[in-house]
Amino acid sequence: MHNNPYAKIKENSINTATPEELTLMLYNGAVKFANQAVIAIEKKDYEIANNSIQKVKNIIREFQVTLNMDYDISHELYAAYDYIYRRLTEANMKKDIEILNEVLEHLRSFRDTWKEAMKIARASKS
Repeated sequence: MHNNPYAKIKENSINTATPEELTLMLYNGAVKFANQAVIAIEKKDYEIANNSIQKVKNIIREFQVTLNMDYDISHELYAAYDYIYRRLTEANMKKDIEILNEVLEHLRSFRDTWKEAMKIARASKS
């Protein structure tokens, strides 16, 4: 891995990222892997589809286990993540692109909201 300069750059960006940037990276990864699953299902490559969906599910679980449940919104986020996780399971069992597209809408919405929150937080620090 260290012989690949792009892998080294990626590793450095992860190691130096703030928690907020890491969360954004995870959202971007979830969107990427969900898109890969859609393409794999279209190609009837169900092994790649399964692997990609499992990666999205792992990211969603990470979001769930790291929520600070001291905040009311965390309970709502947990329920939303749980819904997405269950839909991913269903999409994987049925190899259903429509379900994956629904999940992608939710993931993009979460990601875009997170990006906007990061902008607002940075602006308020200035």
